Amino acid sequence: MTDVSTSLVQDIRSASRQLVREFGFLDKTIAGTDLSGSGVHAIMEIGLHPGVTAKDLATRLKLEKSTISRLLKSLEIRGDIIQTRSEQDGRVFGLSLTNTGWKTFAEIDTFGDRQARAALSNIRNGSARSIADALTAYADALAGSEGTEDKPLHRFEVVEGYQTGMIGDIAALHARTHGAIIGNGPTFESVVSQAMAEFMQRVGNPLNNSWSILDKGEVIGSISIDGEDLNGNVAHLRWFILSGKLRGLGLGKTLLLKALEHCDGQGFEEIHLWTLKGLDAARTLYERNGFTLADEYVGDQWGKSVTEQMFIRKRR
Repeated sequence: MTDVSTSLVQDIRSASRQLVREFGFLDKTIAGTDLSGSGVHAIMEIGLHPGVTAKDLATRLKLEKSTISRLLKSLEIRGDIIQTRSEQDGRVFGLSLTNTGWKTFAEIDTFGDRQARAALSNIRNGSARSIADALTAYADALAGSEGTEDKPLHRFEVVEGYQTGMIGDIAALHARTHGAIIGNGPTFESVVSQAMAEFMQRVGNPLNNSWSILDKGEVIGSISIDGEDLNGNVAHLRWFILSGKLRGLGLGKTLLLKALEHCDGQGFEEIHLWTLKGLDAARTLYERNGFTLADEYVGDQWGKSVTEQMFIRKRR
């Protein structure tokens, strides 16, 4: 463990206490709602990760099972959430927001966005990015400090370009992740595999690239930019997917930023992507990084009629 000065520790602790006060966590309700802090965080996590289980939510929020049970019951009574039995395991229930819950989510998200923007507008000298990076690093360090001091913090490796086995790994990830929306069956997985097989033959061309997260050689997260698929100096963002074990770690944002940096470096005027309606966590990430919904339509290319959405990010 790196030695740090007492004054530095005191400064960080003082700033942390002030953050708690400024965010309003000492009040009974926060974020402009009538919810407690745990209620607000539960709504946000369920909204950002639809289908999350009560067990996973307890781990994310660092709350006891009994506390989570009471919290979810209260949110269910309010009409904010619904629990749906898993088709794969009848003992497991996934959590999702209702229409009322999405309104609550939007209120919380708007409140937090407005609060952050107001604070950042008071920061000068272009240090806002440094502050964001420092807060992220500190939060990650806090998460990694639990348990014994000698416990290693597992770091997933982000690699560039083609990786052995990635076509099968990524196609399987898509099928397992989107099966509930697209329908289980070979069509969706086959279409993804065929398109990826064609793209990977030219992934090394300057306009194209791919970034993956590896775990013992297996691709468990990935994103690709196809700079040759669309005309008019437009890049195509494709096959953005994360394994469930990666969600909540900020790695989706890491992958997306690498793709955006590549597109900006290549001078693309626009980036287009197509996704499925209902993948709300992904949509939130897209919109926070400059994408806007440009079109919505019903398609059946995957073997089942689903609502598809097209997002566009224009160069700033």
